[in-house]
Amino acid sequence: MRAVDLIRKKRDSGEHTGEEIDFLVSGYTRGDIPDYQMAAWLMAVWIRGLGPAETAALTEAMLHSGEIVDHSYLPMKKVDKHSTGGIGDKTSLILAPIVAAGGLAVPMISGRGLGHTGGTLDKLESIPGFNTSLTLADFRRVLQGCGLGLIGQTAEIAPADKKIYALRDATSTVENIGLICASIMSKKLAEGIDALVLDVKTGSGAFMSREADAVRLAEVMVDTAKRTGKKAVALLTDMNQPLGRMAGHSHEVIESIDVLKGQGPDDLRTLGLELSAWMFYLGERVKSVEDGRHLAEQMIASGKALERFRQCIRLQGGNERIIDDTSLLPMAKFRVEIFSPKSGFISATRCRDFGIALAILGGGRNRKEDQIDHGVGLEFYKRIGDRVQAGEKLVTIQYNSEAKLAEAKNLVASAFEIGEMATPPPPLISRIIGA
Repeated sequence: MRAVDLIRKKRDSGEHTGEEIDFLVSGYTRGDIPDYQMAAWLMAVWIRGLGPAETAALTEAMLHSGEIVDHSYLPMKKVDKHSTGGIGDKTSLILAPIVAAGGLAVPMISGRGLGHTGGTLDKLESIPGFNTSLTLADFRRVLQGCGLGLIGQTAEIAPADKKIYALRDATSTVENIGLICASIMSKKLAEGIDALVLDVKTGSGAFMSREADAVRLAEVMVDTAKRTGKKAVALLTDMNQPLGRMAGHSHEVIESIDVLKGQGPDDLRTLGLELSAWMFYLGERVKSVEDGRHLAEQMIASGKALERFRQCIRLQGGNERIIDDTSLLPMAKFRVEIFSPKSGFISATRCRDFGIALAILGGGRNRKEDQIDHGVGLEFYKRIGDRVQAGEKLVTIQYNSEAKLAEAKNLVASAFEIGEMATPPPPLISRIIGA
């Protein structure tokens, strides 16, 4: 069996056997298949797609490339959440402390930024000293200490996905349902969880911009989870505009802390509470989603969720003082404002362009080895449906280098569509699948 033959087979719309997919995944993980051949295969998959059997085989191959974690030492149910990604999507930093404070364990294995989206690990690593590269032994120690742990794939957990994930980001082969499902589910099934809540984004800033595609991805992931004996539900949520007011790693940590203090923007707080409520419900901590919502609100109001986040930061080597003094987080040196060219109403945004602008400024990666600038960011002042006056501020760009500032400014400025009539904002949560 040769990689070049399998690349040609998929290029020509052939369907792989499980053995062929296992050959590719195991060979690439060992280093026998080079980046350029795996990149070619990923592009062929992106163009031709994967069938259900291929998607299941890819998930299994990635899952069994490493260790499946045993969390039986924890007496409570283990529940996680995964988002398919968007602009300003920092809910993991909010709901993990909430749910842990409420009596469940949250063993969260997260990823880095993909394409135009920011990654949970990149946000966490803006916290000075925070270590997302724990061994499984240290991961267990953190979970026992505070009920949550936020790490990346270790050498033991889905090592195939870790390599392929980075390559997909650098080769623009992200937006494919089979690849997304296999990547997400291989990590999540390796976590040793009892239940999984999925936040599937749809809209102009999502990987699945069409709702029909987002629904199909949600259905595939819920079905995959349930076939392996895990409870699962998927919420279809809006990404036609940024979530919250801030995008950029340090800035999103600050906004998450604001929500845990009972403040922060309404949309971010609402979605954080709703996802937490479903985690409480699937984890059998409460008898209804409504009860879960009340419990989540109590964890914020009591300060218990904020304290859990503080404990997690300390146990993972980070500077917990950022909870009280966010100026300790890295911040960009320079600012420039984007103003509205005319009066009217914000009717839409090309939300993806905000993420691309952030990446251009250093907040994302063009190559998998690129370093992230945690201090760059965007602050948004208007949302869809809002009235705006000519010359009114739309966005503040925070940056460190002027090398590509003009390109980023043009992307941000042109991302807003301004009409004469007010447009109702899209619903934050449009569908729930697998409830």
